[in-house]
Formats: sequence, structure tokens, C-alpha cells
Amino acid sequence: MARWVCPLLCVAMIGCLSVRVGSAQERPAPTFADVAYGEHENQRIDFWQAEADDVAPLAIFIHGGGFERGSKRQVDRQTLRDLLAAGVHVAAVEYRFIPDAPLPAAHRDAARALQFLRSKAAEWGIDPTRIGGFGGSAGAQLVAFLAFHDDMADPASDDPIARESTRLSCVAPLHCQSTMDLAWWVANIPGYREPHRDPHDYFGQLDDADMADVVREVSVINHITADDPPVYMLYRMPPDEPFDDSKDRGWAVHHVRFGEAMKQRLDQAGVEAVLVYPGANVAYTSAADFLIRQLKSAQN
Repeated sequence: MARWVCPLLCVAMIGCLSVRVGSAQERPAPTFADVAYGEHENQRIDFWQAEADDVAPLAIFIHGGGFERGSKRQVDRQTLRDLLAAGVHVAAVEYRFIPDAPLPAAHRDAARALQFLRSKAAEWGIDPTRIGGFGGSAGAQLVAFLAFHDDMADPASDDPIARESTRLSCVAPLHCQSTMDLAWWVANIPGYREPHRDPHDYFGQLDDADMADVVREVSVINHITADDPPVYMLYRMPPDEPFDDSKDRGWAVHHVRFGEAMKQRLDQAGVEAVLVYPGANVAYTSAADFLIRQLKSAQN
């Protein structure tokens, strides 16, 4: 099993990070709310069961918030409704924040939540071979980590949940930082002139060598291989949008150049990769459209 390490720095946009602005409609009540997948109060899942005659695919949402705040309730209402109407179950995952458990706790939680959901496949009507993920910023890193990382299942474990797969069949990381190499950020991201936070706030005390190992391991771009699932990436600015001092910090740390670098690596690996930004001409109308088409087309 891969050694657990975790991402260096990620500031997440507050609020829902989805392709669409949240609908004014009421959010459907979860079929099962605050289901525990661990002992910590944040290790909880909300699950919406779609109407289906047989087992149905699942889309997992993981929220952003800089790994220190946020909520599974950030799942976009319209995206949720679109997925359910198409016969796709939805789960929203909450995870431990860094004040309680420094990284890589969030990554461990994301993997465990996915494994827990797969363990519920028979009971909840989930097709375990058709599970996609989406999320924004910190959540985008978590779903991309699951999608690109080698499977973290432990077939020899005495724990049946730990034997479940941690891979996804499609993924929509929204506003994702594809690398955690801050030197790359400074060199390539407009307006990002210096690190915005002390990395020890995220990881506790690590020496330089250990920190370098962490950066290499948790940069999702480093895990891209030819067997990875289709990817839909969304950013809120076109590549040629100039930087000026009116731009906030969130503009820089969620910049489309992260997506350009990730798409280049995905293209080289032969993985289907869609990069969405204002003015881009793409085949999908939204993250929900991408997830629905990918998950439904994979039906046996």
C-alpha cells in the first residue's frame, strides 16, 4: 500500500465550487444523513439515492475550504438535482480539518469514505464499478488524488472496508491546484509572488527533505498515467486574462494554468481531458453533464 502523505498548500474558495451557481430551489433531503465512516465528528457522509430499477452509478462530492473549513452542504443544488434526475446517486463527504488532524488526514478520509461507500454497494444500490468524483479546490485535489493515485486498497487487510478500491471511473476537479510545488506557482501563476501560508500550518513540523517528499507525492500531476479515468477541469478565467492588483488571492491560487499543466500531462498519457474556462469550446455543458454521460455510458 502506498505511503500516506499529503498536499502542501491549498486555499479553497468558500461556497459551492461547481460549474453552476446554486439554484434557489430547496436542496433535496438526503436519503441517509450524517452517516459515520469513522469515529471523528467530521467523518460523515450524506447520501442521496436516485430512483433506479437496478443498481445505479454514484457521484461523490468533496468540498473545498483550504482543508480547514467548509461543509458537505456545499454541494451545488442544481448539480445535485441534475445527477439524481439522471439516475445517479450522490454522496457528499466531510473530512477532518487541519486544526484537528494535520494533513494527510483529509486524504486518508477521502479514501476511507470512498471505500466505505463501495462497501455499501449492495445495501444502497450502488454500482461499485461506476463511481465518479467532483469537488472544488481542496476537494478537487482530493478527488483528483483518488482518480490518479494507484489503488490504495489493501487486499490482505482484516478490515473488509480497507479491501475496497479507491479508484474512480471519472473525475471533475474544479479549480484544482495540479501541483503543490510552490516554486512552480511563483514561476507560472500570475500574481502569485510568494507563499501565502506557512506549510507547517498544514503538516506540523517536517524537515526540508521530508517536505520535498510530500510535495512530490501529493502533487496530483505526478500520478497521471495512461490508465487514469476521463477528466473534466473547470477554471473561472481564460488563460490570457491579464493579472492586475484588483484580483484577489483566490484568483491566483485557482488559476487556469494549473489546469493547462494537468491537461498537457493527461494528453501525453492519452487520457481524455476537458479543460473548461470562459470562452472554451467543449463538448460538455457542465460537470453534471460530464459525470452523467461518463457514468451512464459505462453501464454494462
